[in-house]
Amino acid sequence: MSVDLIHGETFHGRKGAVRNSFRYTVDYVALDAEAPVRGPALFGRNRRNLTALWDTDHGGPPGQGRGAAWVREVLAAHSLPAPARILLMAQPRVLGHVFNPVSFWLCYDDTGDLRTVIAEVSNTYGDRHSYLAHHDNHGPITREDTLSARKIFYVSPFQPVEGGYDFRFDITAERIGIWIDYTTPDGGLFTNLTGRRVPLTNAAIVRACLRRPFGSRRVMALIHWQALKLALKGAKFRSHPKPPAEDVTR
Repeated sequence: MSVDLIHGETFHGRKGAVRNSFRYTVDYVALDAEAPVRGPALFGRNRRNLTALWDTDHGGPPGQGRGAAWVREVLAAHSLPAPARILLMAQPRVLGHVFNPVSFWLCYDDTGDLRTVIAEVSNTYGDRHSYLAHHDNHGPITREDTLSARKIFYVSPFQPVEGGYDFRFDITAERIGIWIDYTTPDGGLFTNLTGRRVPLTNAAIVRACLRRPFGSRRVMALIHWQALKLALKGAKFRSHPKPPAEDVTR
């Protein structure tokens, strides 16, 4: 199975009294989490390389992930149908370093319809929580659908641990579109990830590394830069609470 590259762009717009917005480019890869990978020479699957995707980074606590096996256990625990195919979409390791603010497990049935999405959210404190998105009747997820989840996980010190997420997904063979609208009584934020989906090649990996040579280290730096801007604008700071007991909620 080949590996896809998503030439992505992410936008974040803060709602409420303290406004802030930014737009950055970002590279994701997408692959069948249970199939042998026929990737380019500069990409590794569960092995070191210039860029790589490891099961230990996904499907469980950071560094202790179990990949697609964890996904199947989660779906079974929530009485959801077993998928025919599980796609993992995440930022890869670059020179051994990785940080994914959010990765996505896309679960398809045997007709190719998207039925369940697990949004795997990580914060800079080393915590992780996943949100399960699906229809109550387990029907296909289309671009017109909005799926909701209650926020219970601390992500930013400048947002409360309350409110709710509205997710929309438009996943095709050519493009990826994911929109997340987070709403609280006094604000929230809107964020999205959109981009072209193309086969991953050695040339594409080299170009991405030249454009963004620090990989996820750049992501961490940008997160802290935006946090500094919010602090200077007077956004309320909230201390880091204990993570939720549950690993996955809806």
